[in-house]
Amino acid sequence: MSEASKPETRIALFQRKEVRRIIHNNEWWFVIADVVGALTDSPNPGDYLKKLRKRDPTLAEAFKGGGQLVPPLGLEFETSGGPQLLQCWNTEGLFRLVQSIPSPKAEPFKRWLARIGYERLQEIEDPELATKRTRALYKAKGYSDDWIEKRMRSIAIRDELTDEWKKRGVREQREYAILTAEISQATFGMTPSQYAEYKRLRRENLRDHMTDLELIFSMLGEAATTEIARNRDAQGFPQNKQAASAGGTVAGNARLDLEKKSGRKVVTRENYLSLTQSAKKADRLTRRTRRKK
Repeated sequence: MSEASKPETRIALFQRKEVRRIIHNNEWWFVIADVVGALTDSPNPGDYLKKLRKRDPTLAEAFKGGGQLVPPLGLEFETSGGPQLLQCWNTEGLFRLVQSIPSPKAEPFKRWLARIGYERLQEIEDPELATKRTRALYKAKGYSDDWIEKRMRSIAIRDELTDEWKKRGVREQREYAILTAEISQATFGMTPSQYAEYKRLRRENLRDHMTDLELIFSMLGEAATTEIARNRDAQGFPQNKQAASAGGTVAGNARLDLEKKSGRKVVTRENYLSLTQSAKKADRLTRRTRRKK
């Protein structure tokens, strides 16, 4: 898949608020609800945006592509419930959106957007920068180097699989989601949405909250699916669904074998949020103990 069409997704941080973004037509597109949430701290960015568009007719027109702006697009993101279409806007669109939001964060956000745009130009010149920045973000959020290596590899394996699906006539968005759920069900006994609920996640990316072993088996399921689809020359959705089930079964059998021999379950309720909260709690207890001494 070319760089222009590669569905690369990443999270950016604006004043510690996560803003999801995706490469579309060689530029960054940002999840509008995340931007509204970051600027307003609204508990319901969707409702805030609806009211905003009613108050500002020119903004509503901009959402339709008025004023020479490209209208927002529904683009696919991995979420806790599996792949979903989220409404996104490019940098120009967001600059127009920010004009309508009365927030002291508006000007810092504009500067942040400009910097993100400049970084994208740098990454086009040197693609390795994108990988380095993704690693740095995970590092800043507290992930271990070993986990980061696995996560980066899982991203590469996922990209290879979706490239293969596209070549084999699988339609993006909904069919990708169905095939992903098929692999997950066969690998872990749960769909991505069930898995996320089991881990008590909401909008967070499920794979960012997997343990090392969970990541390893998710990679095995997707890598096996890619290999089976190629060897069978699977074409279209039904044949690739069969390949997805077979690939997930390879990983699922391996998981069950490990669980039998180790005596421990691979699938766990542990997630990055709870692990970091536990670590912070332990750190606070340690500091209190030291002060008492």
